[in-house]
Amino acid sequence: MKVPLSEQLLFEKAASGSGQFSAEHSLLNREKLVSRVPSFFLRKNEIGLPELSERDLVMHYTRLAGRMFSVDSHFYPLGSCTMKYNPKISEDVSSEEGFQYAHPFQNEDDVQGCLQMMHELEQRLNVICGMDAFTLQPSAGAHGELTALLIARKYFKDRKEERIKVVVPDSSHGTNPASASLCGFHVVTIPSLNGEVDMAALERECTSDLAVFMLTNPNTAGLFEKNIVSICEKVHSAGGLTYYDGANLNALMGIARPGDMGFDLLHVNLHKTMATPHGGGGPGSGPVGVKAHLVSYLPVPFVEKKKDDVYKWSYKRPGTIGMMKSFWGNFGVALKAAVYCDALGFSGLKQASLTAVLNANYLKKKLEDTFTVPFNELCMHEFVMTPHPEKSPAKTLDMAKRLLDFGIHAPTVYFPLTVKESMMIEPTETESKDTLDEFVSVMMQIADEARNQPEKLHDAPLTTYRQRLDEVRAARNPVLKYGDPVDPA
Repeated sequence: MKVPLSEQLLFEKAASGSGQFSAEHSLLNREKLVSRVPSFFLRKNEIGLPELSERDLVMHYTRLAGRMFSVDSHFYPLGSCTMKYNPKISEDVSSEEGFQYAHPFQNEDDVQGCLQMMHELEQRLNVICGMDAFTLQPSAGAHGELTALLIARKYFKDRKEERIKVVVPDSSHGTNPASASLCGFHVVTIPSLNGEVDMAALERECTSDLAVFMLTNPNTAGLFEKNIVSICEKVHSAGGLTYYDGANLNALMGIARPGDMGFDLLHVNLHKTMATPHGGGGPGSGPVGVKAHLVSYLPVPFVEKKKDDVYKWSYKRPGTIGMMKSFWGNFGVALKAAVYCDALGFSGLKQASLTAVLNANYLKKKLEDTFTVPFNELCMHEFVMTPHPEKSPAKTLDMAKRLLDFGIHAPTVYFPLTVKESMMIEPTETESKDTLDEFVSVMMQIADEARNQPEKLHDAPLTTYRQRLDEVRAARNPVLKYGDPVDPA
């Protein structure tokens, strides 16, 4: 077993006298460095932050970074929440000074390039998704859901229609019902049938109080809803709106458009689909697109292209729900997405989706004899599987933990809730066949261990710097800061 290496906290390093070298004792005298800064701008260390040399600080964080899993160093088959390698050209362009140091309060004449980028990205998203207008303000997928549902609420209010019900499938992302509740809607969950929407159950809910039906397509089982056109028609016949959760757009770019399926509103997770590092809580971006009858409700301001190719902020949306994000949204995330679209072009975006679907089906075919695949048909960008009771008799959590010993991040587990012991596998388009074959080999080995060496799985991970953690205890008794008492129980 690999012995975990000790890494002191910065507080402990400072307390033990580490990091004696100081810029104050060098030619770079601190007083000289700050002599031009007015004293009232200088902060004092009143909260007791540890004081260390730059060298010790860099070593500390570099060592910690080497222990982390990341999309640049490990395979992330993370279903439902796309985690893929992001091309560095997007990072390079977003680091250009003209973009990096632009200020949201600058005069429009000074940031024409920034405004042009935002305007053109909205137009690209319209083409990719089949919508009529977009807003870049929402800062994440859930924020996009909130924005769209506020639009729907105001739309029905202006029409003087009392519609209080939002319907979601039982396989929906948890943010769907949460966003609807936050907007004051009553949430109704309908069951799935063979992994897809139960049409009879949906029809029963298509009543005069239906406001919105929220759906991810492909859904969280990785299946494209075969009845998608009929689904939208049923909701519209009842006077409701259809909302597309764009978390899974990575399967559809250049192939199928939500607007053509019949959706009225949608959000797109740029931080999953289009070249922005995703994880650690952000940053994110969840632009919202709408059809023509909802354009006037979009947030303001938005970028408008005037004659002579001049770009200006506009507030001309009479029914607007107002501003949803300080300043103009997460500009850097939108910029990286714009570079991604430019670099790939429409044909490249389509190829990305085709490859993502191919990779997922390749893995499913390779693993279907060793694991149970509950919906064993052509999948889209991801698929669901579970441990086989005879060939891999182990808990999903044990298998997921064991993957860490092989340098592979665990997939999403126990979701969707409609499948017990589920693992969601999403290889994305950025992984090579060699990586996929290695993953298959590792999963086969783990299945063999489940039969013959179950203790390995129960104790996994065995080779990481910290062995198995108690997630339940961490959730119920969190230690939120240095110095908090730890319950020994």
